[in-house]
Amino acid sequence: MSDSKTSRSLIIALAALVIAVGFGGWMLGTTNPHSTFPSDASPEAGFARDMQTHHQQAVQLSMIIRDNSTNAAVRSFAYDIALTQQQQSGQMYAWIELWGLPQTGESMTWMNDLLSEDPSHASHGTPTSDKAHTMASMGMATQEQIKALTDVRGAEADRQFLTLMIAHHMGGVEMAQAYLDRGHNAMVRTFAQKIVMTQEAEITALTQLLNQLD
Repeated sequence: MSDSKTSRSLIIALAALVIAVGFGGWMLGTTNPHSTFPSDASPEAGFARDMQTHHQQAVQLSMIIRDNSTNAAVRSFAYDIALTQQQQSGQMYAWIELWGLPQTGESMTWMNDLLSEDPSHASHGTPTSDKAHTMASMGMATQEQIKALTDVRGAEADRQFLTLMIAHHMGGVEMAQAYLDRGHNAMVRTFAQKIVMTQEAEITALTQLLNQLD
């Protein structure tokens, strides 16, 4: 091969590499200065961590009612929630591993806009609202509510579960929408949009089930 052809081949190969790297960075969204992956302080990392915690409680509540309810519709719905949210939790866990970040971090600061993109300045932001978001404000059941659900049976168990899960889903929708307001990662945005769509539909179905108990 001539030198000109060799040079041309190298240029084409390098151009392809640049395009591939650029596309990868676009797909992965918010970056830190040292990586094409989201930083520890990014809304992507905060959302993936906190939504895992949120989903894990939904799985817990769903498995409790599976044992305590005799209502076939409630049991079936709970099982679907457990399967779906367990799978989604695994997906978010895999993202954090891929990004090379710790699986745990300061909870909910990404929703309060306290984190900058540079982790070294993570504690110096200023909230844009006087209301501090917490996992509890996102519909998470308390330990007392979980114990009460564990101890109760029959229609009252169904009522408690449906009430807790409606509040839980409303918090999940709020968290997903908060990411859509802050994040730019195409992959994570698609995931958050799916959460909003499915959990809003499930809130309607859960409310209908609850009304049928009265």
